[in-house]
Amino acid sequence: MTARGEGDGAGAGAGKAPEPSGVDLARVALRAAKEQAKARGAAAQQRKQARRGGGLRSGARADGRDPQPLGSAIDRLITERGWETPAAVGGVMGRWPQIVGEDLANHCVPLRYDEDPDQRVLTVQCDSTAWATQLRLLAPQLVARLNADLGHGTVRLIKVLGPGGPRRRFGPLRAPGSSGPGDTYG
Repeated sequence: MTARGEGDGAGAGAGKAPEPSGVDLARVALRAAKEQAKARGAAAQQRKQARRGGGLRSGARADGRDPQPLGSAIDRLITERGWETPAAVGGVMGRWPQIVGEDLANHCVPLRYDEDPDQRVLTVQCDSTAWATQLRLLAPQLVARLNADLGHGTVRLIKVLGPGGPRRRFGPLRAPGSSGPGDTYG
């Protein structure tokens, strides 16, 4: 069973991919501008080296060969590869107790995030059906809080999974056709 957040657009334009808009469009434009600026800078650097006789020479000023701090190198890699949204969602999964509260975090764990633009589903597993029901009731507020943290439309839906239940055992102590304690598992 799933719980939908406000403005998830269920049923509207179900067959086609949505055009980027708002924050997504701004991110795409910023990434393109950064790539163009980097290309212009690299071309200017090559012309400058060609005038000086070419080759790799070290100088007093910083260039692309200098060591970089690890944090800035990782940030640059995330930006170049377009991993901003998955990295932000991963950060949310790490801060799950602060976002949902200690009580809910002790019983509900985020499993995965589907970043497909049509889906954008956060899947959460709970350890009992009571906590799963509680999370389904809180899903619209949680979707709003996550989107405020990550950017509008990052999470459209929270899929809540109940407990998996015990392993199925087949032995002499079970009644024929019995499936076990179904009132607490499923």
